[in-house]
Amino acid sequence: MAEPQESRVAVYLDFDNIVISWYDRVHGRNAYSKDRQRIQDNPADAEVAERLKAATIDVGAIIDYASSFGTMVLTRAYADWSSPVNAEYRSQLVARAVDLVQLFPAAAYAKNGADIRLAVDAVEDMFRLPDLTHVVIVAGDSDYVPLAQRCKRLGRYVIGVGVAGSTAKSLAAACDEFEAYDSLPGVERANQAAEPAPAKRSTPAKPAQAGARKQSRAAAEKEEPSTSEQDRATATLARALRLGHDKSDGDEWLHSSAVKTQMRRMDPSFSEKALGYRSFNAFLKSRADITELEESGHERLVRLKEA
Repeated sequence: MAEPQESRVAVYLDFDNIVISWYDRVHGRNAYSKDRQRIQDNPADAEVAERLKAATIDVGAIIDYASSFGTMVLTRAYADWSSPVNAEYRSQLVARAVDLVQLFPAAAYAKNGADIRLAVDAVEDMFRLPDLTHVVIVAGDSDYVPLAQRCKRLGRYVIGVGVAGSTAKSLAAACDEFEAYDSLPGVERANQAAEPAPAKRSTPAKPAQAGARKQSRAAAEKEEPSTSEQDRATATLARALRLGHDKSDGDEWLHSSAVKTQMRRMDPSFSEKALGYRSFNAFLKSRADITELEESGHERLVRLKEA
């Protein structure tokens, strides 16, 4: 049984809202409205696929940020999961234990379907789960202002996450804390996210790429670590340290135990022993390129090394 003082977090994602808002942020105002028909008709088209890839949402960044407030009790994402834009994220979301709530666009209430369903579920959960302390609303629509206000009146700490430039100021003001998706640790800025698109369109065809990889063994090896357990652990460590620094009010040094706890919240499967290290301290020492350690007495302090 959880201790009374332990923070318990519920996350609600208006997934259509965040995906469309980020697409517009990357490609320009109303870009999604202009491209919607092309995306629906032929999502596999090379140009359409490239634009979608450039505007991909980092689901992990959102969930990891929410986990920094406490134990994740539930996470729900609301969208039409049959849509090709959203379908791309289903496996990622399921892997992070996110409950996918299906909304059917053919219904008469489709325009506000996510808003209403999300709000009803959130209020029901607050009464059903009295130990819930934090509510994270991932959206940018001003329709969620009454929900944020109700959550606060019921004694919950409300955190909002939305795309800069597409979030209603009234929603940000209604929350106890609001964070732009663009500024979450690990998320590329919009102008950076859009840059790879033209470069990849001018890239040679796959056979030529395969030949280039055969000519350069080093280049081939460079691609492997992105999927390795070691690299994933390094990325998780870096993100946990950034979150810790952001929330420590200027304190550079973090207790290594708190960093490990945050990493386990972000990735419950993390284990330094499974990676070949006898202790978490040994794991930190192996990441000397991104971390600095300070050991005084029984305290083990760590901070992110400046680039």
